Amino acid sequence: MVRWKGHEGVSQIARELHRDKSTISREIRRNGWQGPAGRRYRASTAQRKADRRRLRCRRPRLMDEPERRSLVVRLMRDEHWSPEEISGRISEERPDLAVSDSAIYRAVESGSLDCELPGHRKAARLLRHHGKRRHRKGSQERRGKVRITHDISERPEEASSRSRTGDWEGDTVAGGQGGACLVTQVDRMSGYLVGGKAARKAHAEVNEATERALEGEAVHTVTLDRGKEFSDAEGLQEALGAPVYFCHPHHPWERGTNENTNGLLRDWFPKGESLDDVSDSEVQEVYDSLNRRPRKRLKWKCPWEVYHHQSLHLL
Repeated sequence: MVRWKGHEGVSQIARELHRDKSTISREIRRNGWQGPAGRRYRASTAQRKADRRRLRCRRPRLMDEPERRSLVVRLMRDEHWSPEEISGRISEERPDLAVSDSAIYRAVESGSLDCELPGHRKAARLLRHHGKRRHRKGSQERRGKVRITHDISERPEEASSRSRTGDWEGDTVAGGQGGACLVTQVDRMSGYLVGGKAARKAHAEVNEATERALEGEAVHTVTLDRGKEFSDAEGLQEALGAPVYFCHPHHPWERGTNENTNGLLRDWFPKGESLDDVSDSEVQEVYDSLNRRPRKRLKWKCPWEVYHHQSLHLL
């Protein structure tokens, strides 16, 4: 058929291709064209015509709808929301544009969305612990000892059950070696994030940033890990007027809300990159963005809404 230019008979072509001659005639009639010297046919042209017809006849995909597509792309690219977060929040606030997370994932995997996901986080997600070294059973801590004010086992049930706001989990997010770091305090019930930049990852600077972040907020308890930057927990406890509890060694899941939030912060502040030139306003803008990010455990409300008992229009 590739050689057919109106000079070879349909019967001859059918014999060579082991097809019925009516099939050959139908193909030429449907995908050929009328030239000055008669009917013409080219395989590449016929394939393009067939591809166009296939696109027209398939059922439209949800992600082909312009408004839905534009919204999903914006939330992924600008707000760093996951497909599940996007799907959950849209179903709550814009049910007319509802789309499943599976449909979004398919669109991403097919390359049909006009956005690029943050590559530094995508690669890390392949590892369960994001490439962090795990302590072997029986290994000893060599970083120095932190004086424990209260063990997490002493923490009141209201804090452990997330039944109220004002129970905070704290940590730091390191920048370049020896430079500035981020202080993060996350409310256990709502996931609401406060904090800011500290000039050094040292107890004086970290305490100051923590006190500044929690000023004016309800503080019933604070739960920290055993990092040396929290070695002055007694001073922090006195300044806040609330008890400070410490997790068990190598038990980051005991302050899992904070751990998850710090992982999300790495979308904007990759591990190892200096924070010295990042302004306070830039840090606050990122914190605000995370506080407006819907969470599955909050039934697709965002931390700001749960913490402040108000609704926002995010879409």
